[in-house]
Amino acid sequence: MKRLIRWILNHLPRTFLQRVAGWLLPLVGLLYRGRRVQCPVCGHRFRRFLPYGYVTSRANALCPHCLSLERHRLLWLYLTRETDLFEQLPRLLHIAPEVCLMRHLKPRYAKAAMQYVTADLESPLADLHFDIQQIPLADESFDVVICNHLMEHVLDDRQAMRELHRILRKGGWGVLLSPVDLDRATTFEDDSITDPQERTRIFGQYDHRRLYGNDFAERLREAGFRVYDLDYAAALSDTERTLFALPKDHIYVIRK
Repeated sequence: MKRLIRWILNHLPRTFLQRVAGWLLPLVGLLYRGRRVQCPVCGHRFRRFLPYGYVTSRANALCPHCLSLERHRLLWLYLTRETDLFEQLPRLLHIAPEVCLMRHLKPRYAKAAMQYVTADLESPLADLHFDIQQIPLADESFDVVICNHLMEHVLDDRQAMRELHRILRKGGWGVLLSPVDLDRATTFEDDSITDPQERTRIFGQYDHRRLYGNDFAERLREAGFRVYDLDYAAALSDTERTLFALPKDHIYVIRK
């Protein structure tokens, strides 16, 4: 299964996977029926999650029902337990919308559908299509922004961060997640490396442009945000971290 999923990720177009994974993987999930782990996003339980990864497959990573990964489960716990997002239904811009989150956010916003907007450069599932480096939306037009695992793909991530700051209203907030090597002091990027295999070896994925270090939060501050670096998984019990198969990733909460 590890080799199959790794081959699929590296050889099939992402837009195709976005269309078919939602109905194909739940069928695979029938082979993983059990009670050992639980996805907090969809509530389903399995004996373990599916492996996932472009280079090195992470065991116990992908929920076969809703397609959540470790980071999505961690973020969902944070949003539901630590914010009033679902009570207040603020105007929310969800960039590069993950299927697992989008499918549960849309029903929550059913009575305020215009308050929830999804956007992506090419995803067929998104409401709007644009480059995050030049967002065609008005200043201060959203209360909340969710943007996960996108900045490492962008040519000019600092410009993208400034654009997020521009469209977020004063007092608004957001959550950004990116792969961050906490053992690295500064971000490494080198656009002269163009070979896809070499980029995969160095950056972890063929379409990544940088490997963030501990200066990721400082880049966000340079764009004008107040930044809160949260090791949220560490605040949860060992039982929950095991049950939900949570990562060691940090959550970066931004406020304007």
